[in-house]
Amino acid sequence: MSELRSDDRAAARPRPESLPHEAPHAVSPSDPAEDTCEVTLTFEDNRAASVVLGQYDQNLAKLERAVGVVAHANGNHVTLKGENGACEQARRVLELLYARAASGHEITLGDVDGAVQETRLQGSLFPDELPLGQGAFEQLSTRKRGSVRARNAAQHAYLQAMRSHELVFAEGPAGTGKTWLAVGYAVSLLEQGKVERLVLSRPALEAGERLGFLPGDMREKVDPYLRPIYDALQDFMDGRMIERGLQTGMIEVAPLAFMRGRTLSNSCILLDEAQNASSMQMKMFLTRLGENSRMIVTGDPTQTDLPPGQTSGLSEAVALLSRVEGIGHVIFREGDVVRHDLVRRIVGAYEAAARARHSEAHELRRTRRGSS
Repeated sequence: MSELRSDDRAAARPRPESLPHEAPHAVSPSDPAEDTCEVTLTFEDNRAASVVLGQYDQNLAKLERAVGVVAHANGNHVTLKGENGACEQARRVLELLYARAASGHEITLGDVDGAVQETRLQGSLFPDELPLGQGAFEQLSTRKRGSVRARNAAQHAYLQAMRSHELVFAEGPAGTGKTWLAVGYAVSLLEQGKVERLVLSRPALEAGERLGFLPGDMREKVDPYLRPIYDALQDFMDGRMIERGLQTGMIEVAPLAFMRGRTLSNSCILLDEAQNASSMQMKMFLTRLGENSRMIVTGDPTQTDLPPGQTSGLSEAVALLSRVEGIGHVIFREGDVVRHDLVRRIVGAYEAAARARHSEAHELRRTRRGSS
């Protein structure tokens, strides 16, 4: 009869020196079923345990649904019941979350999702001796935000691509973290001194509106279009540093049209909502790349606001440059949405409807060819 000895593996695994408390102790009693087990973990730090479990144990409930186990919390003890593989993964998720909580990090529902995906990949790629807390996914760090870890394989590939390529294209639906991670990576480069300034841009084109019809001066005209970038900056930088950077030119937030005729050296350049750039605008933007610079282009090809019949510069650039050396390309899917579970379901519904329309159109064309 097999018996899960997760306490032995947890004891054998080295613990990060930064952890001030003991890792949770796991005990695995015998179970009459051959392919099921029961694991009990004890968290030494009650505060960290409370952070891991979440308000009203919502993080534990999320773990139950994601992994397929039954979890019960009693004080600082958590009992897991289920299949051997599911219990083992749930144990690793709780240990990983506890390591982060004991280091002072808050744990959200999104962090639980990320830990589930991380341990799933980690279990297939790494041995049990991997030090606790050194997960499979990439992470970035800024002074204000601290350490930010990828929450799924697509974000992991995205961070890897930004580190290893001078130009990266990221395509995918809303809520996948394309812009947020790109701004975080740009801020980290600035704080490390690897670049001297940030240039953050978006096409000033939304739902057919034009800048000239909006009230106010130039900054008041373009601010609504660039607000998502300001919001991401606020997440990663202190407000006073942002204001100082905007005043000194260390941080530049401008519409895409303002990029013409410039050479951007020693910079990290981000173009957001690139699906709304025309072919000529995209070519103009890509050729602004100067020495010692990084460029990141993000967008969702399914949400273009360009006039009917006009080619999206993002889709065209990806097709033309897919085989060019030094360029990275990451595609996010509906399952990679991290904003909210409901957003994931909304995106999935729209994707399913689009596939159905495409299938119907294909069937109609095939029927017409057969009848002729």
